Amino acid sequence: MHVIGKFAQTAAALWILNVWTFRFDKDTGYRGGGATNMKEEFAVYGLTEPQMYAVGATKVGLASAMLLGLAVPRLTRPASTGLATLMVGAIAMHIKAGDPVKRYLPALSVFSLATTSAVLSGDRRDAAQSGH
Repeated sequence: MHVIGKFAQTAAALWILNVWTFRFDKDTGYRGGGATNMKEEFAVYGLTEPQMYAVGATKVGLASAMLLGLAVPRLTRPASTGLATLMVGAIAMHIKAGDPVKRYLPALSVFSLATTSAVLSGDRRDAAQSGH
């Protein structure tokens, strides 16, 4: 299970970093409401540009903390839980925009990976101390 958690942790983090850096201004086919870049997508959801940057900074920060969690395990669960929570919001925005499920499959995938990471995270010493 430890390997699955680390895989989920790394995959979710790298996925988010990719979306918010390399794909920020690109049409991916998964943007809400047919938007062609991140700014247009947030406008579809009725959110402002400052809100977009705040969400982006939070997601990038959490994804970075998840990667740092590979070396500092106590960071993994809170960062993964935070990212999973934000992905619930992303899924809700896609639903609000009337998007077909195909458009929010990436958000569902990152939610699943982040949740798996949160559930399976934890230092082995933590499990030993709790008797598991």
